[in-house]
Amino acid sequence: MQFEHLGARPRIHPDAVVAPTAVVSGDVTIGAGCQVLHGAVLTAEGGPVTLGEHVIVMENALVRATSAHAVRIGDHTLIGTLASVAGATLAEEVFLASGARVFNGARLGRGCEVRINAIVLRQTVLAEGTVVPIGWVAVGDPARLFSPDRYEQIGAAQPELDFPGYVFGVDRETPDLMVQLTERYAISLARHADDRRVD
Repeated sequence: MQFEHLGARPRIHPDAVVAPTAVVSGDVTIGAGCQVLHGAVLTAEGGPVTLGEHVIVMENALVRATSAHAVRIGDHTLIGTLASVAGATLAEEVFLASGARVFNGARLGRGCEVRINAIVLRQTVLAEGTVVPIGWVAVGDPARLFSPDRYEQIGAAQPELDFPGYVFGVDRETPDLMVQLTERYAISLARHADDRRVD
């Protein structure tokens, strides 16, 4: 399903294949030879999503751009089932295994691998060829890799873990943080009320 969002329609190369149950919304460009499988969602929430050539987005994966962070996926990249990319840049020949998560502002170099259920935190930079092992967490610029049981070291490696401020523009110390966050986010998401299906 394709939707016009904020006046922008998806642009899909005629050689690309998008499954009928995939959702492609807004300013999304899909290059030649791409495959977007059933249940995948590619959504441009104020910023563009660009897939190069021969990118594969597997079942139920999520690729989401924001107004602050575009998404760029390099050629010959594979995004596995249930993986997600939010506002990040992936170079060519990157592999995200099932359940991998890549967050806002992250940049992955050519040939990186993020294995099953591994996480690349916000603003993290992976050098070319970096492998994040199964379930591990990558953080920082340059990235440091931690096993998931090293929670305190993961937190300490981040300059300021301010997810609400960085992603939503709400100060973490706001007394009614979740009220502010959800109300602001709801206003942003309400822009979908005027979306039109275009396929």
